[in-house]
Amino acid sequence: MHAARMPDWYPAIYVNGGTAVTTTRFALLCAVHLFLERDGAVLLLQRRNTGYEDGNYSVIAGHLDGGEEVIAAAIREAREEAGITLAPDDLRVVGVMHRQSDAEYINFFVAANHWTGEITNAEPDKCAELAWFPRDGLPPNVIPYVRQALENYARGIWFDSFGWA
Repeated sequence: MHAARMPDWYPAIYVNGGTAVTTTRFALLCAVHLFLERDGAVLLLQRRNTGYEDGNYSVIAGHLDGGEEVIAAAIREAREEAGITLAPDDLRVVGVMHRQSDAEYINFFVAANHWTGEITNAEPDKCAELAWFPRDGLPPNVIPYVRQALENYARGIWFDSFGWA
């Protein structure tokens, strides 16, 4: 009897004729970005001491921890970075971006206009400031893919690619 041949894309260890064979699959990094909205403005944070885009503005964001849903990650990041509490029903997924930079990412963008608690800079070692900006008056140094995602959201574009040549 011959051992079944697994497809080339199969991401596990299997036995082929008594020998363990490992196949590896390409893995994407995933991050979630939170658009907090109030009176036509969006909350931005100015990055510092992170080694990535320091001095530029982004939104509350972070990598998924693995075994974590996108909405749960957004709730965690809001608490860690801005000291606020979000309920799952407060959040809506408003976009997805397949992005190429130093690595390949799938970025999820979620929006909320309701939360509990007062927004504070809960990570002053990584964030120079949190500030509200009108959506049509963003500072020039917003990280380009974040700016694109905000523009997509305003135009109702749900999916985009960014950084591909």
